[in-house]
Amino acid sequence: MNELAKAIKLRETGKLEEAQTLLLALTEQDPQNPSVWYQCAWVHDAMGQESEAIPFYKKSLELGLQGEERQGALLGLGSTYRTLGMYIESKEILEEAMNESPEKREYQVLLAMAQYNLKEYNNAMEILLRLLAETSNDTGIQSYKKAIEFYSDKLDQIWD
Repeated sequence: MNELAKAIKLRETGKLEEAQTLLLALTEQDPQNPSVWYQCAWVHDAMGQESEAIPFYKKSLELGLQGEERQGALLGLGSTYRTLGMYIESKEILEEAMNESPEKREYQVLLAMAQYNLKEYNNAMEILLRLLAETSNDTGIQSYKKAIEFYSDKLDQIWD
């Protein structure tokens, strides 16, 4: 098992301090490996060190992180920005993520949360209502799916 795989296993088994120590060492040993930086960001987030996670997320993305790891880094960075009150940055990253991977509904949920924080209530509600209509298996919601979708962007409209 290589050192990165070992660090991931440590994180997955809750040995966060050990994983963090190993990952920080790996950023020095293999500074051009975007996966190392991403995993380092992830472990910082898992430890409640959100502010410290940001530069690691950003570096992983700058180094060209790809695939599922890139999707995870965009989600992690967008979510972390939001939890730190950096709502505009959160919105920007999550919109970038949605443009790259529109099928990933989790980006839409987090974007709606950032929009709520930015007092963009209509946009946030529209996203959540559309997601609810698209993904719910509830028979009552499905019976009103067309109406929910139709009204999702007309919440302030009054009908005569």
